[in-house]
Formats: sequence, structure tokens, C-alpha cells
Amino acid sequence: MSADESRLARELRTNGVDVEGVRLAPERVAVTYTTTLPGAAPDHGEMGRVCTTFVDLVEEGAIDPRRIEATSMRFESDVQATWHVEADWIDALVSYRISEEEFSARVLDSIETDPDDATLVGAGGGGR
Repeated sequence: MSADESRLARELRTNGVDVEGVRLAPERVAVTYTTTLPGAAPDHGEMGRVCTTFVDLVEEGAIDPRRIEATSMRFESDVQATWHVEADWIDALVSYRISEEEFSARVLDSIETDPDDATLVGAGGGGR
């Protein structure tokens, strides 16, 4: 796999995501980004761009499917929400075992708008 943290951050930024930090581990990726729409819930378009970036990288063979743990920030130290994508959801999507609609529904069901500190990936790539 050729993707590293800097490439992941670059790809996300290319897709319009204001990345604060990316941490890559063998089984997961933690992404923190600042939203452009600081309402009560995360913007589905921004969530979609994060997901699309990772799905595209999986399809091109740059990264294996892995859990994505995302934190949407309104601004520094103000968490809007957390959400996640399971590795098997990505695998099922790219192998046509689930539809894009099913994938999206699963991701949207994972949103936590009142996350506790234990679920946060931390701004700037560092932990909290």
C-alpha cells in the first residue's frame, strides 16, 4: 500500500476537506477536519467527500479497506460530531455487495453529535 498520512491529507484537501489531522494505523484511519458549515450536525456533503476519497484510494489499490474514524470540528476545541465507516462497509461497496445508498445510510447512522472525549481523534493529528 502506497498511501501514507501526508498523501491521505493531500487527497482529502484535493476533495475540498479542510483537514486538521490524519493518523494512519494498520486497522484504522483517524481524520479530523474543520467543517465549513458549523451547524448542529455534520454536513453530509463533507462526509461524502471524506468517504469518496477513501473509497477511491481503495479502488486504486493505494490503501486496504480499514475503519475510518472521523471528527468534524466547528473550530479548534469545538467538536461538531464524530462518525465512522467500518472497513467491511468499504469492502462491500467496492465489491458491489451493497449499494451506495446502503453505504451512505450506514455512515449516517454512525453520527454522534454529542461525542464524549474518549471517541475523539484530536485536532492536528495529536490525541486529546
